[in-house]
Amino acid sequence: MDPQIAHGSTTVPRHVAIIMDGNGRWARGRGLPRAVGHKYGAETVRKTVEAAIDLGVGYLTLFGFSSENWNRPLGEVSDLMGLLRRYLSKEMAELHAKGVRIRVIGERERLDADIVSLIEQSEQLTHHNTTLNLTLALSYGGRSAIALAARRIAEQVQAGTLRAEMVGEEHLRGSLETVDLPDPDLLIRTSGEQRISNFMLWECAYSEFVFIDTLWPDFSRDQFADAIAEFGRRNRRYGATV
Repeated sequence: MDPQIAHGSTTVPRHVAIIMDGNGRWARGRGLPRAVGHKYGAETVRKTVEAAIDLGVGYLTLFGFSSENWNRPLGEVSDLMGLLRRYLSKEMAELHAKGVRIRVIGERERLDADIVSLIEQSEQLTHHNTTLNLTLALSYGGRSAIALAARRIAEQVQAGTLRAEMVGEEHLRGSLETVDLPDPDLLIRTSGEQRISNFMLWECAYSEFVFIDTLWPDFSRDQFADAIAEFGRRNRRYGATV
């Protein structure tokens, strides 16, 4: 664990979510194909998972592929899916050995069958691990996630198992894929963009945001620790007064 954090000088967020942005710009700035940027970005994922463990983060959620990313050129989508296949097949044994639990949120029915199979194998293999809960958001969109939750509630109302006037926040929260995850305390976005891009819209209602200019492939452990230190300086009031 980071010495500064270990000595109690800052508060470590229980759940950190990261929008990993900037692979394409990183590659373009070096005159390289976008696929190379995604490859280096995948290496940064590995380093970030290791850093999360060292820094004492309990839950880490990474926005890997959005529902809007399906609109990218077919070649780029194919490259991204290939990287995902390699990550799930090659990194899983090491992640399991480190005690990392893997789960995936998003519309996995849009993914190829072999990728879905790798996801299911990874989730089953690591189900009982407790060192770090790693969630990958793949083919994920916050609005569609909320719409799906609303549809599940509507089905209960239609079936007569739930009265419409009784529906509250807890019912919608309980119908989300993230029901067993704590809401993110800290949301980090790299690349200098300052928006959340349809990511965990419900769950990030009271998250602290830290925006970093660095492009994702260059995101470092020190920057991760700095973001956590910034989080520790925030006064989280949840709408109340001090």
